Amino acid sequence: MRHKEPDGSLGPGEPAPGAHPGADLNLLRTFLAVYRSGSFTAAAGLLGVSQPTVTTQIRALERQSGRELFERLPRGVAPTAVAHDLAARVAAPLDALAAATGQDTGADERAAPVHLAGPAELMCARVLPALAPLTAEGLRLRVTLGLTEALLEELRAGRHDLVIATYRPRGRALTAMPLMDEEFVLVAAPLWAGRLSGRVAAEGPDALRAVPLVAYAEDVPIARRYWRHVFGTRLSRPAAVTVPDLRGVLAAVVAGAGLTVLPRYLCLDELSSGALVPLLEPEDPPINTGYLVQRPGRPENPDVTRVRDLLLEAGRTW
Repeated sequence: MRHKEPDGSLGPGEPAPGAHPGADLNLLRTFLAVYRSGSFTAAAGLLGVSQPTVTTQIRALERQSGRELFERLPRGVAPTAVAHDLAARVAAPLDALAAATGQDTGADERAAPVHLAGPAELMCARVLPALAPLTAEGLRLRVTLGLTEALLEELRAGRHDLVIATYRPRGRALTAMPLMDEEFVLVAAPLWAGRLSGRVAAEGPDALRAVPLVAYAEDVPIARRYWRHVFGTRLSRPAAVTVPDLRGVLAAVVAGAGLTVLPRYLCLDELSSGALVPLLEPEDPPINTGYLVQRPGRPENPDVTRVRDLLLEAGRTW
């Protein structure tokens, strides 16, 4: 029968529940260091061993358990659901053992990175500047940029702690909190705006036919929504230029490539300086709500909560 301490924790030398009976403490310590640091290289630094040693030990633990613990990414690793479960089981016993023996297992929760994902433009323009003060307080952040649908699937799989989504996910598997409302504005450089000079308000979308359209993608999703919401008509024209990053769309339009529809937050400086001119200021502009999404339950890493709370507070001013 397995020995347990009065508080229910494992006695020294006992394998953790869910781990292979033959898993020794060194393998579990290495596992926990990788889990908390987010990479084999960082774990090696915490443990004072070489990166190949960490890799060998994790592979040995995976062979013993018969399950993959980490998905290897271009930079670092992402814990699998099995790894999350194992970490929940072994963290407290290993930390208690380390405290009793004076060993360092990388137990400081603040060493665990927060994995945050979202659209590139919003992350760079708003999110990362808002989180910058936390890095001086010890926050470790790992950022993934991408489209909402794929990022939400990765969140469900445990690859991220928080995702900023451009729409509310369906179902109850994820918890979504409104983060910010982004207003869309139809803009062009002064050269094109001068040629149009009030014609858009009088003639509607017909006045824009001669101006090249710059868009995020071939199906011009943002512009299509603007046309439908503001003009009450379908946008059927193709884009003259497509750039899969709204910051690139912004740069092209400022340079005179044509017109586009952008989130107002992204082009505030250009509107203020006159580098861009709004072609129309409708009373009811299109607005999209962004959401901060996480898995249900209290995060094990307290920094996840700190990041979430700071972003929700900052979102009120965006």
